[in-house]
Amino acid sequence: MLMKSYWMQSDGVQAQIELREVQRPVAGPGQILVRVRASGLNRGEFILGHGLHKSGAAKPIGMEAAGEVVSCGPGVTGFVPGDRVMGRAAGAFAEFVIFTQSEAMKMPDALTWNQAAAIPLTSIVVFEMLVVQGGLRAGEWMLIPGVTSGVGVTALAMGKALGAQVIGTSGSQAKLDQIKSSGLDLGICTREANFHDEVMAATGGKGVDLVINVVGGSVFAECIRTLAFEGRLATVGYVDGVLHADMDIEALHAKRLRLYGVSNKLRSVEQRAQALPEFKKQILPLMAQGLCLPRIHETLPFERMLDAKAMMDSNQQLGKIVLEGLK
Repeated sequence: MLMKSYWMQSDGVQAQIELREVQRPVAGPGQILVRVRASGLNRGEFILGHGLHKSGAAKPIGMEAAGEVVSCGPGVTGFVPGDRVMGRAAGAFAEFVIFTQSEAMKMPDALTWNQAAAIPLTSIVVFEMLVVQGGLRAGEWMLIPGVTSGVGVTALAMGKALGAQVIGTSGSQAKLDQIKSSGLDLGICTREANFHDEVMAATGGKGVDLVINVVGGSVFAECIRTLAFEGRLATVGYVDGVLHADMDIEALHAKRLRLYGVSNKLRSVEQRAQALPEFKKQILPLMAQGLCLPRIHETLPFERMLDAKAMMDSNQQLGKIVLEGLK
């Protein structure tokens, strides 16, 4: 049985996306076949320098989806046909996709397909970054350079739901104004590494406890300067393309700082799934109450994948772009 699926082929410099007709997958041991109702776009998948697509290799694209269980493979428990589920999935821009049981989650009833499709990758990464690795506690200060990015707005919403005070930077004052209602305590309009003084003033000279660096190397040194004693710095992206930065080793040493990277690139399925039980326990109940939900910028029909990618490339969106399932 055939289905439609988007594929991308790269020569290392440019990438070509095409819609193909391929065989519908069959659920194997520990797997779930899902009819896709919506899938979320993620910038990293389309950045060739991230290494997710090797030169000359064509592969199905899409990394997260929501839909209905069609069938379950041997050994699957806790899921039955008809269940509404969401999860990470390779090749999610398709009519049908395979979830592994370890990365599948039942959707809270309050969520729409579009909301659910925007959760499995970004929200779980943000949960790991803030809670599992970052140890964020209620009352702490968090700084997000690039707060109006997809990861940024998700980190803002989750941080506020967890009781943090949040400062964010963006080159767009209009975007900062739009997310003020999400609880942003201080928005700094800048594209430069010049936010230290405002951050220190807002925190009474203490500095922030956690920095979520979405921007990259151009603001790395400034992020270090803003950290409080025993502060933590997460590097989750480098949209500026700057991969090297100066390190203030004296500050690292004296303030007992902790620096960590956030990426799923080299992780196994088992490693990616490690945080899922705690995510279900701590975050899904908040989402069921309407808290820390993903911000959806726009939803486009399945046939408009190239338009969705162009919208992402334009860097004008605020929040996630979602592709609807083929009707």
